[in-house]
Amino acid sequence: MISAEFRTNPQTTPKILIVDDEETQQLFTRKILQKEGYLVLEASNGLECLEICQANCPDIVLLDAMMPVMDGFTCCAQLKANPKTEKIPVLMTTALDDKKSVNQAFEVGATDYVTKPIHWPVLIQRVRRLIQQSQLYRQLIESQEKTEKLLLNILPESIAQRLQAESSPDLVIADHFPNVSVLFADMVGFTKLAAEISPIELILKLNSIFSEFDKLTEEYGLEKIKTIGDGYMVASGLPIPREDHADAIVQIALAMQQAMARLNTETQEFHSLRIGIHSGPVVAGVIGTKKFSYDLWGDTVNTASRMEQYSFPGCIQVTEDTYKQLSKPHLFTAREIMDVKGKGKMKTYLLDCSKHFNKCTA
Repeated sequence: MISAEFRTNPQTTPKILIVDDEETQQLFTRKILQKEGYLVLEASNGLECLEICQANCPDIVLLDAMMPVMDGFTCCAQLKANPKTEKIPVLMTTALDDKKSVNQAFEVGATDYVTKPIHWPVLIQRVRRLIQQSQLYRQLIESQEKTEKLLLNILPESIAQRLQAESSPDLVIADHFPNVSVLFADMVGFTKLAAEISPIELILKLNSIFSEFDKLTEEYGLEKIKTIGDGYMVASGLPIPREDHADAIVQIALAMQQAMARLNTETQEFHSLRIGIHSGPVVAGVIGTKKFSYDLWGDTVNTASRMEQYSFPGCIQVTEDTYKQLSKPHLFTAREIMDVKGKGKMKTYLLDCSKHFNKCTA
């Protein structure tokens, strides 16, 4: 008998498809399998079997070899040729017990076979074994899907595929991109806030804000690189290059400021965001052998970080390199030439996203 879990949870009740043109045989088989607690589906020929398997994938198929319209051998071969049904275990039932028929069953992909007249205890034991194999396989697939989903939450899809394809344990992925845009966003007053509320409250607050930013990066097709404390880093134009990387990064910067304003309204709090952007060449990739992360290196990254540090609450500051690559007009205000630490004299532009425009002055 199957476990109590299968009996009480219809979603986990194993489904068995009986394919047999003999009504009496089908009736006996159905009653025995239902008594065991299985959910039984029925078909009278190979064509019906293919249709049912395509629409309602069973755990196993109990397939008669000799039938009109389409015999079991042909049906089994087609099941195994279809990527959607190829993994369904097939238990062939046949009145033919000669070696040629048995070999033919295995050649077309049958998992096992029993001969007619059926010895029911043998059938039940083989069905149980195949059900267990089928469930173990599905658990393996689910586990692989979860692992792949987790990997894609950590790395860009193209990078994850390259890592999976390589067998070398010390593989280094480093790609040069001649022109991308990098954004840094920072919560203003985070240090003061951290001293006023509990660590759990702080993490929950950051999580709610950064989750909104995560949605935006996906919506705009950009790449979240990492969070650093209360900082959020995004790149545009990698790992898949795009010509409009500067426009896209400014669009998401605006959207992030709008999201921040909306969250402030919802929570009746006031938190401001400072954003800096720069465009230029970077090296991007994965290094090390443990705890992989996709990261960027180069002066472009450092300059974008400086733009955030020299920006104002509620504003977006971009370098001249980014400004010149924008194809869409924005209400940027040129700042006076300023001395940026580690960079020297730089010309930058401010886009005020708050209602306090007078705070964003040169």
